[in-house]
Amino acid sequence: MGVLLVRCAAATDLDAGAETLAEAFENYAWTRHVLPEDDYEERLRALQLLYLRYAQEQGVVAVTDACDGVIALLPPDAPEPDDDMVEQIVALHGDRLDRLDQTPSPADAWRLETLGVRPASQGRGIAAALLEFALAAIAERGAREVRLETSDPRNVRLYERHGFRVMSHSEPAEGPQIWQMSAALDTCREDRGAHIP
Repeated sequence: MGVLLVRCAAATDLDAGAETLAEAFENYAWTRHVLPEDDYEERLRALQLLYLRYAQEQGVVAVTDACDGVIALLPPDAPEPDDDMVEQIVALHGDRLDRLDQTPSPADAWRLETLGVRPASQGRGIAAALLEFALAAIAERGAREVRLETSDPRNVRLYERHGFRVMSHSEPAEGPQIWQMSAALDTCREDRGAHIP
């Protein structure tokens, strides 16, 4: 494999990015829990595209050059989605809307909203490269802390290698287990042994 290139996404990358995320999260416990089974794949793709458009406007979206990996982060001061976006989100979640977590994020932390790699491209260091690029990008914007949630224990190990620590772990009676994680960006830099300008 050649050099892995990661860059900020252009508007023309978002459709391909949504396809990548839909493939990456097709069997993810959390998306299976919060989206209805009917038209699941189409709902998932549409939802990913909505969120990527919003994240590109308000935060950071990065992709690999082939768009087989995508990451999106939002700053703490990102505004609430507009009424049209909320209406689409409600429709896509259908009768499972009440399964969404409404816990507010801390006022000073960025949120890692999504990170996905096409199944055929996994195991090549793409997720790590996306994380390093995105964390550097938000550090340049003054970010000091990043938080995320995941429902996959394999993701926990990936994030721990990049300076994240588990803040809490819950196993609801209904729905997937959830790890809440946080990282101070200074810690991320030290753990990777890399210089971020």
